[in-house]
Amino acid sequence: MVAKNCNTAKFQERLFKVSLEVIRGCALNNGAIVAADSDRSDYPNQVQNYRYVWPRDAAYLCVAANRAGIRDFQEEFWHWLSDRAEGFSESGLLYQNYYVNGPKRWLGLQIDQNGSVLWAIEDFYKGDYPEKIRTLVKRLADGILSVWSNGRFSTLTQDLWEERYAYPELKQFHTYSLAACIKGLRCASSLNSAYQRQAQRMETILKKANRQGLIRTAGRIKDTVYDASLLGLVWPFEIYSPDDPLVGELIEDIERKLSDRGGIHRYPYDLYDGHRRWGIDARRGSGTWPLLNFWLALVLGLRGEHPKAQEYADYVLQRIEDDLIPEQLFDNDIQTSVKPLGWSHAMYVLYRTMQKNCPTLPA
Repeated sequence: MVAKNCNTAKFQERLFKVSLEVIRGCALNNGAIVAADSDRSDYPNQVQNYRYVWPRDAAYLCVAANRAGIRDFQEEFWHWLSDRAEGFSESGLLYQNYYVNGPKRWLGLQIDQNGSVLWAIEDFYKGDYPEKIRTLVKRLADGILSVWSNGRFSTLTQDLWEERYAYPELKQFHTYSLAACIKGLRCASSLNSAYQRQAQRMETILKKANRQGLIRTAGRIKDTVYDASLLGLVWPFEIYSPDDPLVGELIEDIERKLSDRGGIHRYPYDLYDGHRRWGIDARRGSGTWPLLNFWLALVLGLRGEHPKAQEYADYVLQRIEDDLIPEQLFDNDIQTSVKPLGWSHAMYVLYRTMQKNCPTLPA
C-alpha cells in the first residue's frame, strides 16, 4: 500500500504524533527502554522479539523525544542504567543488550553504546548534571578509557549491527564505534578536561585511518565494505562536517552501492530480515531500512540538499501502513518486519525536527 499525500501537514502531524506514542510505548515503568514494544496486539508474531534494552537504541529515542519537547522518561532510563544494568557499576561498560529487569542478554561489548548514551545525556542536561548523573557520566566515560590503549581498544569489540568484531591483536577498531566514543568523551569533558584531550587523540587516529575514504573497520586488516552507518560520523558524532569531501564521497557510495530504487540497505549482500519462527533466524535477505533513509535525509539536509533529502524520506513515507514505521521494508508480500521499531520512529522525529528548524523547508 502506498501512502498518499505524504507531505501534507495533516499526514506529517499525524505521523509525528504516532511516532512519539511509539517511543513512549518503548519506555517501561521500571525505567527500561526497549527497542520495540512486542506487547502490542499488532506486533507481528513471526519476527524477532525486540523487547530488550539496547542502550544505543534507547539513546536515540531519548534524544528524539527531548527534541520534540518530551522530557518525562529519560531520567528514569539513566537511573535504570546506574541501578539495574548488570555489571555496569563495576566495569562502566555497556554490553550488547539487556533483559528489562537488568541482566545481560548477550555479552558482546558494543563500546559505541557508551558514547551514544553520553551524547543523549548531554543533549538532555546541556552539561548541568545532577549529582547522580555526574557519577553516571564519569562511569561511562571512564569505561571507554578503560578499554582504550595505544590507538586501539584493548579487548574484543562488536560493531553496532552485532555482526563483526574488531580484534585488539590486529589493532582494529570499528569507525562508527570510535566516532561514538569521541563524541561521548567530548560530551563528558565539562567534568574532566582529560576526556577532551583523549577525544582529540582518538580523532587524530580515526582521521589518519580514514584519510583515503571512510571505512567501517580500520587496523592491520581493514574492512572497506560500504556501510550506511558511517553517516554517524557526520551526525550525530560530528567528526566530519557535512560539506567535507569525504562525506560527499560517502554519500555517493551509499547512493551507488546501497540504494535500492531509493531505499537504503545497511551494506551489500545483507541477509538479516528479522524473521524468526520455530526458533530459527531465517536470514532470507534484508530489505531496506527506514531509519537509514531518514539518517541519510538528515545528513543531506545538513548539506543543504533539501530536495534530495525529501526524496529519501518520501521513499519511506509512501510505503508505510497504519502510520507505523518498521525496521525494514520489503518489495514482496512474503517477508514481514519488526513493526513498529522505536529507532525508526526516532529517526523520523529527528529528521522532522531538523526540518522545523530549517527556515528554507516547510514544517
